[in-house]
Parts: sequence; C-alpha cells; structure tokens
Amino acid sequence: MFLALLAAQAAHSLEEYAFRLYEVLPPARFLSGLISSNLAFGFAVANVALLAFGAWCYFARVRPRHSAGRFWAWFWTLLEGANGSGHLLLAALTGGYFPGAATAPLLLGFAASLAVILGRESGEETTKGRPPGRA
Repeated sequence: MFLALLAAQAAHSLEEYAFRLYEVLPPARFLSGLISSNLAFGFAVANVALLAFGAWCYFARVRPRHSAGRFWAWFWTLLEGANGSGHLLLAALTGGYFPGAATAPLLLGFAASLAVILGRESGEETTKGRPPGRA
C-alpha cells in the first residue's frame, strides 16, 4: 500500500506541475524559488526529491521492517492525508478547481488504507506480544 501511496503522489505531482501549482500557491512558489529561478524547474526538482525520499523510506526502512519503518510509514500516511485534504480544502475555498484537487482523493484513499493496515499491524503485534514499532 505504501508504494501505491507513492504512485498516487507521483500522479499528484504531475497534476500540480501541469497546472502550475508553483504559480498559484505561495509556499510552492517559495520552495521552487529556493531551488531555481526557473520556478517550473525548481518545482520539478522538489517533487523528484520528495518521491526519491519516499522510495528511500520504503526500500530502506519500511520494506525491510527496520525499527524506524513504522514511524516512516505513519509519517507518509499523515503527510499525504494532509496533502490531499489541503488540496480539496483549497478547491472548496476558491470555489472551483485548484491544482492537485483531481488526484487528492487518491492520496486520501491510499493514506486511509495504509492507516488501516498500520493500525491492524499494531494491534496484531500487541496481542502477539511482539514489541510495537515494526511496519
């Protein structure tokens, strides 16, 4: 489910780029500008870095059941849930489409699914006497 969440973030990033989120959302413009004076390029670099970090979290921490894997899985679950919620809220506040709103439900759905899985795993570990903290 973690990889599905990352795939949804990749689609979300493409939508944000195509509809120029970096031109309409001040924090995105700021972050893009820190990377490059070409905002489109800076935004693309930031999103590739985000996805690379997500892949590292999965392959280096979550998948091998590293002791910090559960933390990173929850981190991404909450991050993407907030990301999806934020885009839908911005769309509602603007009264129409806002870049990222079309793929926001994917983020919310996969984040919710991952939260359920993580919650179940936590319950299983507690009832089986294993220490919590493994994703």
